[in-house]
Amino acid sequence: MKDDAKNYVIRACDDPAVIDAAAWNALLEKQDAPTPFQRHEYLAALHRSRSAVAETGWAPAWLTVERDGTLHAACALYLKAHSYGEYVFDWAWADAYQRHGLPYYPKLVGAVPFTPVPGSRLLAEDEAARDLLLQAVLAFVRQQDLSSAHLLFLSDADRAACGRAGWMLREGVQFHWQNRETPYPDFDDFLRSLQRDKRKKIAQEQRRVGEAGVSYEVLEGEQIDPTAWDFFYRCYTLTYRAHHSTPYLTRAFFAEMARTMPAHWLMFVALRGGERIAASLIALDPQRGVAYGRYWGATEHVPCLHFDACYYQPLAWCIERGYQRFEGGAQGEHKMARGLLPVKTVSAHWLADARFASAVGDFLAREGAGVGAYVDELNERNPFK
Repeated sequence: MKDDAKNYVIRACDDPAVIDAAAWNALLEKQDAPTPFQRHEYLAALHRSRSAVAETGWAPAWLTVERDGTLHAACALYLKAHSYGEYVFDWAWADAYQRHGLPYYPKLVGAVPFTPVPGSRLLAEDEAARDLLLQAVLAFVRQQDLSSAHLLFLSDADRAACGRAGWMLREGVQFHWQNRETPYPDFDDFLRSLQRDKRKKIAQEQRRVGEAGVSYEVLEGEQIDPTAWDFFYRCYTLTYRAHHSTPYLTRAFFAEMARTMPAHWLMFVALRGGERIAASLIALDPQRGVAYGRYWGATEHVPCLHFDACYYQPLAWCIERGYQRFEGGAQGEHKMARGLLPVKTVSAHWLADARFASAVGDFLAREGAGVGAYVDELNERNPFK
């Protein structure tokens, strides 16, 4: 991209439908870390289903950079009225702004709503286009007189671009399972690679589930019919109800997923006495051999069923299908005992107020040192032999 920025048309839109889906997805496939959650179908479904809209605190403000009608860069951005559904916590920053009589909301967030999966956020043809896109993000922040901009769960290319632009970087930790270079032939072989106490505990948990009379339906893609989706959604809402909360996603969202992205979903339905009692939903990237643990719920309590339905059954499936990675979602040290190891994640932040930016920068430096020490400590507790 050697031409001046004035040769490019930069637009902000509040409806993903106005952006060409094929052009968006083609640009995504050129990135270093594309995921199904950044596909146009997924993001548009969040909007169409009323899950991520202004009324829920997620007002779309997608930016595109075009030249001669060709999409060169794009970013899914949202004007946020709160900090829910992000999984990178800045409540203390918002509180500090409020105590000083300054508005923190709305803020600008580049993320997949309700989805803490690392991946490409700044979709661009090359580094120059990515840098220009970041300039456009900050220009939009200043134009709208916003407090801040935040890009969450970044890819390596995004992190590098934000570093070049002087954004503050913040690290977090997730837990991912990685297949071996010589893949595990089966789940039993994976168990044998674990330390004896970890292997014994998993066997005990699976035995308790089996003794409770639980079996599984494994539904993939179009095998997940509307009845199965309805049952899953009932379980999903029960999980939120148990935590005195409200589901982020509407039933209409999952209907959109069944219609537009069926090949990207895997469901484990637990049965007892012929009745469905629980379900876990896994997202799939078949092209890259990656699975993502997403949602779970149950109509009744069975000891250890959560671990079996959300970790052991999906891991066995991944091994059988030759998948390379299973991402277990945000947080949760308990995942290490199941063979998921710590992985650092990165977000980038820009604050308009220089005083707050300085204070947050100091905080992030201290926090980053703590995260590094935490990961070192976790690695010392490696569950493998």
